Amino acid sequence: MTGGHQTPTATHGHPDTGRDGRAGPGPMYGMVPLAFRAVDVVLVYLYLLHFDMKECCLQSSELSDDENFKLYSKCNNPNGHGHNYKVELTLRGKVDPVTGMVMNISDLKIYMKNGFLDLLDHKNLDKDVNYFESTVSTVENIAIFIWDRMAECLPDPSLLYEVKVHETDKNIAVYRGE
Repeated sequence: MTGGHQTPTATHGHPDTGRDGRAGPGPMYGMVPLAFRAVDVVLVYLYLLHFDMKECCLQSSELSDDENFKLYSKCNNPNGHGHNYKVELTLRGKVDPVTGMVMNISDLKIYMKNGFLDLLDHKNLDKDVNYFESTVSTVENIAIFIWDRMAECLPDPSLLYEVKVHETDKNIAVYRGE
């Protein structure tokens, strides 16, 4: 035993099974010495869900009224329509050995509140949010907006891994800053 980790001298089971004999992805189960699983190389994905409500009317200034209606259908209602968006924000980083966290969830909630929630929550996106005056408020553009805002307010923007916005159960946009 060295440094609190036991280094196995042989594999456990067949290369395509785990230590307990169940099927697994081969070398990841029992064939990798435990010494390589140190906390300083582990990346953890931390995500926080938030539900909020918004209203919008999908309308591109580059298209005619007929083209907008054909493209956006019922979402092109000039009186607007509402959604209950679900936002998943994922951070990716090393676990701090002192705190045991990638980021304190309470801090993340504050960054989310200041970054985008105060701007979007219970707002008419097209009328109340400057960004969407010239950008169509599609679920894709909402995800990009949230990414950009969070990248500005996080103390370490490199932790930002993914923004996922659920407009409905079937309409989801995922953005990773690419």
